This record gives sequence, structure tokens and C-alpha cells, in this order.
Amino acid sequence: MTTDAYFAELSGSLRAAHVPDEQIAATVEDLRAHLAETGTAPEEEFGPAAAFAAQLGGLAPTPGEPDGRAESWTWTADLFNDRRMLAVHGDQGWEVESLDPLGRFVCRRSATAALRWEYRREIIGVRRRAKVLAELEPEGWELCGEWLVYGYFKRPRAATAGPAGALEVRPAAPHRRLFLSRRGKLALAVWAVVVGGATAACFIGTLGMGGLAITIALTSMFSALFTSHLETAKGRVDQDRSASS
Repeated sequence: MTTDAYFAELSGSLRAAHVPDEQIAATVEDLRAHLAETGTAPEEEFGPAAAFAAQLGGLAPTPGEPDGRAESWTWTADLFNDRRMLAVHGDQGWEVESLDPLGRFVCRRSATAALRWEYRREIIGVRRRAKVLAELEPEGWELCGEWLVYGYFKRPRAATAGPAGALEVRPAAPHRRLFLSRRGKLALAVWAVVVGGATAACFIGTLGMGGLAITIALTSMFSALFTSHLETAKGRVDQDRSASS
């Protein structure tokens, strides 16, 4: 089957499933662009047109949706809790668009054809970046943000779950914006105790303002570096185990 014939059958199947023509055109355009990059035949890449249409039907976001109709939400978590919260929020239809300079996840959720999203986190240092991207991009993973030595990847759950990847009911946006693990809360508590003690010492005269500023800076830096070191070491151990298996 030629490429044009394949997409004609795919378009007909999507139309029969009551997918709007504008949505069909945008979907076909994206798929053609993907094939142009991979150089593969459509049946080889996507499988039979009718079966593929059953997976796509109603799942592709309507093109050109005004930003005002989409929900926006920004949140953050520590490195011990980010993957768990990404899984929770991705299942509620929140798509990570980027990480801001503070390391917060900037998300949006379509007001129409919302999808469930799945996420993964990988170590992508300078040496590993090309290798990781080459492994994950063919599987539909897209880099959506970076923080320290980590890269965060997303893909719609429809890529593996088909129609089950659509979100039928959208829960209300969470009121919280900070999600800390037990270890994150412990580190924050230790930081508060040290800084509180230094502040008290400053007020009673045993520690000057310069000493207070140095204490706060060193404590904050140590907490960030120690937390990053723990999680980075754990990530590398998990990565080595995965490679050996």
C-alpha cells in the first residue's frame, strides 16, 4: 500500500469515528512529518490503518486551541518525590511543557480532548545526552525539561494504551504547588533548625549579620548539594542495574 493510500484509509476510518476534519488533517500532517524523519513505511511504523485509526480516534488534541481555554498549573517536588507526583498528575491529564528556572514543572491541560500523560526521568549528562535521546525518541518520548543532571521525558499514554489513554473526567486543579517527600521534609526541617539557631545567635549578639548570611548560604548550598548527590547516586545505581539485566 502506498503512503497516500494508507493515509486515505486512515482519514476515512477517523472520519467514520466522527473525528473532525480539521483534527484529521492535523493528525495526518504530523504523521507524515514523522515518517519523513524516520524514512519508514506507514504500515511498518503504525500498523494497519484501520487498527491505528481505532487507537487515534478522538485522542489527538484539536489544532489551534486558544491558550485561554486550556488550564495552566505550575508545581514542584523534591528529587525524591518528582517521579511519583509526575505519574499522579500525568494520569490527571497534566502535560509538562517545560521546567522554569526554579525547577518547577510548568503544565497545561486541554479543555477539550485531554490526554493522560506518562513521564520518565533519566540522567542526561553531556556524554549521555545523545545516547539517551536516540534510545527514547523512537519510542515516542519527548524531552520536556531539564534540571541539574536530569532530563524529564513525556509521551501521551495513548501511544501505548490506545483509547484508554484519553481522560474522560478532569479532576480539579490541585491547590497545592509543593510536594515534598519525607526525606525532603526532613532536610527542610534540619535547614530550618540551623538557620533558626543562627538567627537567634545573631539577635543575642554572638553572631553578626555577616555570619548569619554565611550560615544560611552554606546550609542551603550543603542541603541542595547533598540531596542532589544522594539522588544522583541512586539514579546511577538503578541505571547500572538496568544495564546489567
